[in-house]
Amino acid sequence: MAGHFEATPGGGAAVALDEVEISILRSLAMQLLELIGPGDEPAQGEDPLAALFAVGPSEPPEDPALARLFPDAYGDGDDELKEFSSEFRRFTENDLRDRKRADGIAVVRSLDALGPTGEAGAVLKLSGEECLHWLGALNDLRLTIGTRLEVTDEDEGAELYRLPDTDPRKPMVMAYLWLGALQESLIETLSA
Repeated sequence: MAGHFEATPGGGAAVALDEVEISILRSLAMQLLELIGPGDEPAQGEDPLAALFAVGPSEPPEDPALARLFPDAYGDGDDELKEFSSEFRRFTENDLRDRKRADGIAVVRSLDALGPTGEAGAVLKLSGEECLHWLGALNDLRLTIGTRLEVTDEDEGAELYRLPDTDPRKPMVMAYLWLGALQESLIETLSA
């Protein structure tokens, strides 16, 4: 089970993680939450229905990682497509941010629930719903790290596999590959 998810009764999954893996996952999830930003909580006395009709930003984020997490709906096109993307973003980005934030928080909470683990680590057991949050967060983490590493769809970062150990990007490449293996293992477990 070490490093690979296995099915549990009731549609969940479990994976053995050592202390370092737990620490890395928690740290990356916290960094993702910081990148996404805090949610907009209604002010005391504010009409909760007003939040349903709140509009979000109309321009894509400047940070390339955020732009990858919150892409334009219609890609780069003419002015009309940009206008459609802008309108789509205004009414969907806040909800998408909330979902991504919920995924990250679920990861942190499930890791925190393991308590002190010692060097041996612990077995993380996830419910079916928690598995979905983990899939979302693992995907967002890989997208973010891949963007920072400038991985493109065409090459999938092939040159990154050959980086020398002295390259400062090497730890992030290792995290990127490990997160991909975790994500693949969870998908396979839930698909079985």
